[in-house]
Amino acid sequence: MAALRVEAVLAAAEEQEAEKRRSITVEKELELEYDLGNLLAMDRNPPPAAALRGAGPRREELLRALARDNTQLLVSQLWELPAERAGGAGGPLVAQLPEPTFRLPREKPPPKPRPPTRWEQFARLKGIRRKKKTSLVWDEQAKEWRRRWGYKRAGGDPSRAWLAEVPAGADPEEDQFARLRREKRERVARNELNRLRNLARAHRAGKDTVPAAPLHPTGHQDRDELRRVARVARVSTASLGRFQPRLPKEPAEPPSRSGGKKRRFEPLLGNLAAERSRQLELLRDMGSKKPVLDITRAVNKQMRQEEAEAAAANKGKKQSKRGKRGRRQQRPGRSGKKSGG
Repeated sequence: MAALRVEAVLAAAEEQEAEKRRSITVEKELELEYDLGNLLAMDRNPPPAAALRGAGPRREELLRALARDNTQLLVSQLWELPAERAGGAGGPLVAQLPEPTFRLPREKPPPKPRPPTRWEQFARLKGIRRKKKTSLVWDEQAKEWRRRWGYKRAGGDPSRAWLAEVPAGADPEEDQFARLRREKRERVARNELNRLRNLARAHRAGKDTVPAAPLHPTGHQDRDELRRVARVARVSTASLGRFQPRLPKEPAEPPSRSGGKKRRFEPLLGNLAAERSRQLELLRDMGSKKPVLDITRAVNKQMRQEEAEAAAANKGKKQSKRGKRGRRQQRPGRSGKKSGG
């Protein structure tokens, strides 16, 4: 029994090996047309029409076998292409695909070209080409790459050079080094003036809101400005100043970014009975014909109206008294004028 079992196992192994060999070698009456650039294989052999007419499991098996055979032929063609190891000797084997020969149709139409902008049209008309300057240039004096602008730029400071070129039309007796140093001082002063103007402009614009500049450019800060700066510094953290230590006279409530009052909203999930009562009260007020009376507001309005009427009455009495006093003073004058006449 053991000998029979061993023979059966060996026979099954031989059959599996033979099946693997048969699966690798595929025979076709007509050779397939290959486009390895697109990984495409076209089979011109007619399918067995009699076997494919039915709609049973036999049809699915035949279609799968046909697809497997054609895929095996395509893979065999790929293994014949020149290949190399990617990333060294231990890397994967990569095949070099040839150029595709079959034009595959597009799924969607090609995108339309973007219409040129007005600047692009003007540049094309004038022949202007966009050139991007690099930040580093070669310095012939220092024999190294340096920045194009700023500190330690290429060419160095012209006022510190050992040679200065006299421009055309300049006074030959003028000291060119002194002229370069004077121009540099003027540029530095102009830049500093512009910087202070920008700071002052930002300070004026931020008086009503949070200031853009942290401090006044002159260094003289008033109490309100220091308070705004402290508020901005506090809310600049990730927690908006909630866990920052407070100053001795600073309020416990963390300030907002805008410095105004923080709006409070009712929670979405909470006391449903209170929310139901508020909604019912609102519907009751909307459905009732009697207007809702705010007693405090009505009393204040009535008091202001009475004060305004009393002030108007007192003003009228004062004007009438002034008019009577003026007429009394004018009577002796009139009689005197008559007697004098």
